[in-house]
Amino acid sequence: MAGQVTAVSREATYSFSKPNRESVTLLAGLGIEGDVHAGETIRHQFRMTYEPDLPNLRQVHLMHEELFDELALKGFDVRAGQLGENITTRGVDLLGLPTGALLHLGEQAVLEVTGLRNPCAKINDFRAGLLSEVFALDPDSGEFTFKSGIMAVVRHGGPVRPNDPVRVELPPAPHRPLERV
Repeated sequence: MAGQVTAVSREATYSFSKPNRESVTLLAGLGIEGDVHAGETIRHQFRMTYEPDLPNLRQVHLMHEELFDELALKGFDVRAGQLGENITTRGVDLLGLPTGALLHLGEQAVLEVTGLRNPCAKINDFRAGLLSEVFALDPDSGEFTFKSGIMAVVRHGGPVRPNDPVRVELPPAPHRPLERV
C-alpha cells in the first residue's frame, strides 16, 4: 500500500477545525509540534477530566481524503483539517489498517497506528447531519462503522508536508483490527 500526504494541519488551542500548514514537525513520543493534542498523556479535552494520566494514544489524527469525496456526493462540503485531523492522505486504506501498522511519512517520520477516532457530536455542530455519515450502525450486522479517521503515536519524528509519500508497514500476523481509542 502506498499513498500520499495531501494536507497537514495543526492548532495550538482547542478548536474543532485545524488550519492547513505548509509543513508540520512530528516529535517522537509526543505528537505534532505546536498542536494542542501533543503530549505523553491524554490531551482529549473531555477525557482529560476523568483520565488525565492515561498514555496519549491520540497524538496524531489521520483522515483519508477519499472520505471528503464520498461526503461531497451526499451534499457535504468538507476539506482537509476541518474535522480536526492533522494529516490528510490519499491512496491509503487507513480504516483497513491493523493496530500497530507503521506509516512512514516523507523521509523520516514514522507513526504507529493505535486505533479509530471515536467521532463526537461536535461533527453535527460543524455540519448538521454529518455525524450520521461518519458514524453509523449497520442494520445487517449490528456493527458500528467509524469513518472519521484513525489515531496514531509518533515513533520517529521529522517534518511532514503535502505531497510526501506514505508507505505502510504491516505488523507481524495475526493482525488486530482497529478499535476506538
